[in-house]
Amino acid sequence: MGSKITLSRSEKIMNVIRVSSGNFLEMYDFFVFGYFAHEIGATFFPADNEVTVLLLTFAVFAGGFIMRPLGALILGAYIDKHGRRTGLLLTLGLMAIGTATMALMPGYATVGVLAPFVVLLGRLIQGFSAGVEVGGASVYLAEIATPGNKGFYVSWQSASQQVAVILAASLGVALNANFNAQQMQDFGWRIPMLLGCLIIPLLLVLRRSLAETEEFTNRTHHPSIREIVASVGASWKLLILGMLLVSMTTGSFYLITAYTPTYGRTVLHLLPFDALLVTICVGVSNLIWLPVAGALSDRIGRKPILIGTTVLTLLTAYPAMSWLVGAASFERLLLVELWLSFLYGCYNGAMVVFLAEVMPAKVRATGFSVAYSFATAIFGGSTPLIATWLISITGDRAIPGVWMSAVAALGLFATLMLKTNRQTGHERAAQPAQ
Repeated sequence: MGSKITLSRSEKIMNVIRVSSGNFLEMYDFFVFGYFAHEIGATFFPADNEVTVLLLTFAVFAGGFIMRPLGALILGAYIDKHGRRTGLLLTLGLMAIGTATMALMPGYATVGVLAPFVVLLGRLIQGFSAGVEVGGASVYLAEIATPGNKGFYVSWQSASQQVAVILAASLGVALNANFNAQQMQDFGWRIPMLLGCLIIPLLLVLRRSLAETEEFTNRTHHPSIREIVASVGASWKLLILGMLLVSMTTGSFYLITAYTPTYGRTVLHLLPFDALLVTICVGVSNLIWLPVAGALSDRIGRKPILIGTTVLTLLTAYPAMSWLVGAASFERLLLVELWLSFLYGCYNGAMVVFLAEVMPAKVRATGFSVAYSFATAIFGGSTPLIATWLISITGDRAIPGVWMSAVAALGLFATLMLKTNRQTGHERAAQPAQ
């Protein structure tokens, strides 16, 4: 048995910051790609039709998510075997490689077809790393949380992503204010990616000082990777329910963040500045609601929040989007996005800790990461692509609201199928309903 390690409250707070900082980088890189999809597409995927360029760009964006399940299984098993700290350092290093690859790659006009190929490779490396980043960070926070505050602690994993939303969108606003459209396409979009490269050394230093969790260290048996994979395979019903549970989070998140600048600019024909400003407001709103919902779930339980938000989404997502496109404006886009942000923030604040509680302790990082990564690959990373495609074939500019309602329905189904045991005001254990 490992020696017992007990962290003080201040040490736990610092570890929350260290863990969340790496998760911030992962999301920052993904958002920069989504926010500057128009410029990136013109650089690497030249075509006469703007819709074609966007579809190719978002296909590469989605390609990174296809690698997530593989990364979740391989890196998740590594974390469950060798420890949370070691795994989180590895994922950060891989994310750094993917970021640098994309930031420094010349465009199609310079190197031809090699350009989109290398960009796709960079996205695949990022996706492989990201497959376990959220799971590893969430499990770490769940295991160091003080009693009765697990939801609040774990919510900061998602909250760090909102800081990335705010920073990436703020950079977009500043760049659009100082460079014209041609300058943005020529070099402006690379600046946020290069900044991401510059902060990587700081994040590596922060994570190197991360302490291992007491729960992992004091475990008497650390299963082999073969045992972990076998246990995960035997829990396939639980993994499917977990994936459906995450679908609402990941589908709505990428709709209101990564897709918003493109939607506002190319679909609603608003100024790029306006769409990015709305995205900043969405990030701030998410940052507020996530810890609030996480703390509330510690008091009243996870399920009431999960059920309430998914039902509200089913009732309001498409009508809200229809109201927006009826007379598109900055004000209407802001109001609709803030409402969808409220729904996402409240749902995810309760969902992430709930998913961590569902998974068996010995394969917690792997199980969480596999369920989360499959949901992100199917419902999240593909959201900008699906939304663009649905609008193109239906002509209905409000159709993304139907997509958000669809993932909400899946989240509601999974929530109802998961039977929990309530203890001291919140769910401490969960298992699939028999």
